[in-house]
Amino acid sequence: MKTIFVKQKDVEKKWYIVDAAGKRLGRIAVRVATILRGKHKPIFSPHMDTGDYVIIINADKVQLTGRKKLDKIYYRHSGYPSGLKSENFTKVIQRKPTFPLEHAIKGMLPKGPLGRKIYQHVKIYCGENHPHMAQKPEELTL
Repeated sequence: MKTIFVKQKDVEKKWYIVDAAGKRLGRIAVRVATILRGKHKPIFSPHMDTGDYVIIINADKVQLTGRKKLDKIYYRHSGYPSGLKSENFTKVIQRKPTFPLEHAIKGMLPKGPLGRKIYQHVKIYCGENHPHMAQKPEELTL
């Protein structure tokens, strides 16, 4: 039996589109991270970028369960003493509507150069409009 190693030039990349309106933040993030990584393909290899491109529309209409809109807190630090800032989900989604999805997806990808490269394949938009119609994206059901 012979092991088949796929080369980067042989990987076919497809485009998918996800409508996040009314869907759970974590469920979308898990599914998108799997598609970006390429784990849904039989040629998956952990050290290569075998994943596809994903477009997410209506990112500002994503849902959370329970009291997470008030209880979920995002932290950032300026690097200076007492520079810790915190905001809950409601304030973050008003200030930057795509951030919660970006943060969740980025956290599910590998850390390092491969993860940074893979993260560039997700495109997140607030409304219905996106500039990727020429790629003819397929609808991805969650």
